Amino acid sequence: MSAIPSYPLFDPSDPVFRAHEGGKLGVHATQPLRDRADLALLYTPGVADVSRAIAVDPTLAARYTARANTVAVVTDGTAVLGLGDIGPLAALPVMEGKAVLFKHFGDVDAVPVCMESGTVEELVDAIARIAPTYGGINLEDISAPRCFEIERLLQERLDIPVFHDDQHGTAIVVLAGLLNAATVVGRSLESLRVVVSGAGAAGVAVTKLLARAGVADIVVCDSRGIIAPDRNDLADHKRRLAATTNPRGLSGGLSDALAGADVFVGVSGGQVPEEDVARMAPDAIIFALANPTPEVHPDVAARYAAVVATGRSDFPNQINNVLAFPGIFRGALDSGAAQVTEAMKLAAAHAIAGLVEHPTAEEIVPSVFAPGVADAVAAAVSKGA
Repeated sequence: MSAIPSYPLFDPSDPVFRAHEGGKLGVHATQPLRDRADLALLYTPGVADVSRAIAVDPTLAARYTARANTVAVVTDGTAVLGLGDIGPLAALPVMEGKAVLFKHFGDVDAVPVCMESGTVEELVDAIARIAPTYGGINLEDISAPRCFEIERLLQERLDIPVFHDDQHGTAIVVLAGLLNAATVVGRSLESLRVVVSGAGAAGVAVTKLLARAGVADIVVCDSRGIIAPDRNDLADHKRRLAATTNPRGLSGGLSDALAGADVFVGVSGGQVPEEDVARMAPDAIIFALANPTPEVHPDVAARYAAVVATGRSDFPNQINNVLAFPGIFRGALDSGAAQVTEAMKLAAAHAIAGLVEHPTAEEIVPSVFAPGVADAVAAAVSKGA
């Protein structure tokens, strides 16, 4: 486990710590327990009849248990946003917060499951063994490239939706924002030259979904520069990117990729020099999504770009996964979908984009508190299931 470089003095009187005291979640009963008659219905002996029925017909669990509306938020704490590998216990407050968002925005009951890390096979087996309790699995803050294989193997093994939000939630909201940003600058997705900075979980998913949506020219960069077939230092997931991106055969660093680019999507951290940003095409689009420090500060980005988005709530156009995942799971659970398909992801992105009736440079995605976001995403996902 890596150490956090700097940590503020612990102050239990700080409002942040006071808000978290005792945790952010609890358990409540949906049926009253008033007397012996209620006890006989809800527990023994009445519960035995329900258990026998489910043993004969497992599909009845969706009707007679909480499973159909319960999601496990699973992490090993190896890639917690902004903190890195802090382990499962330190990740628990983040997972509790995620569960609060599930309930508030999608009325989905979510349970944090923070487990000790291990091999891909060990994590897959552990998650699969607890899956009977849940109607869906939300993977969270698991380091790349392990997260790709963990998700794939669980999708093959389970008959419930398995969704890695760091990948697909980010990609869905980026696509939604880009659909409207392209409208603002009068361009089609197909005509855009896009640079994605970062080849981890989010970068890979963003690249794949943008390509499926019609973006033909995507160049992906990692910390060593443009990902291209002639590089001999690429991991498997980067080799696959090299085979499907960079159609103009560019080489070099991020600065070379940005020359004439229409779109920058930052999902990597680090800082992009202003002189590199200045090399982008006129009326550029900049999504600098690293938190808490965007790759390009919005004030700098605004000097060169027509549309600017970040991952922060204190600037316009926050690209926030909460626009996607509550509705994704709401729709998947309601429809009984066994997985979240690529068509469902595309439908979710278009639903989010469609909630902004008249996109402007200052509004390309709805607020996370805008009414009806989760409902619109859920309806789109259900329709595509």
